[in-house]
Amino acid sequence: MHDRAIDEYFAKFEPPEGLRAELLRRDILLTGGTDIVHNRIVTRVMEGIDRGPWQRLGTQHLSIPGELSKPQPDLVVCKSGACEGAGWLVPASAVMLLLEVVSKVSAHRDYGVKRSIYAAGGIPAYLIVDPFAARCLLLTEPTGAGEDTDYQVERTATFGTDIPVDVLGLTLETGEFPTQPDGRKVSSPAR
Repeated sequence: MHDRAIDEYFAKFEPPEGLRAELLRRDILLTGGTDIVHNRIVTRVMEGIDRGPWQRLGTQHLSIPGELSKPQPDLVVCKSGACEGAGWLVPASAVMLLLEVVSKVSAHRDYGVKRSIYAAGGIPAYLIVDPFAARCLLLTEPTGAGEDTDYQVERTATFGTDIPVDVLGLTLETGEFPTQPDGRKVSSPAR
């Protein structure tokens, strides 16, 4: 299938009820609903971001120039007024921060392919919150092109340690982030 046909197909695609769909470098990925720990983390991050200067959008698809991808992060943060109007896509150029909360099946994507896609989109900050490892990874300063794009700066914080998010001018408190009760550790894949 040609890139344009894939893009058009995905724009019309309606996933079965209860599933989310993402287009990640030509692959359509269907995922189920999220659990309570996941949702509590997203809520805590949203609560830590002032609504005055920032617009916070949950599970919103992105449009990234040069990428045959339409990812749907757990949280999209834009400057207030940058994401006005209707539609299902937020342009990457409007985004300041993206959040992904790691699940049992998403670790490889969150730490790997999405890291590359978000960096290729020039997203200034990408926050990965891992309730299995009880840590946050904040990625900034995207550089490169295409699939070789990556973030140059990594800042890690264990739950309970605040993490500065300079692009938003705030410090995110992680002390109340819940962990997954099964205690499984998910390690990030090597890059």
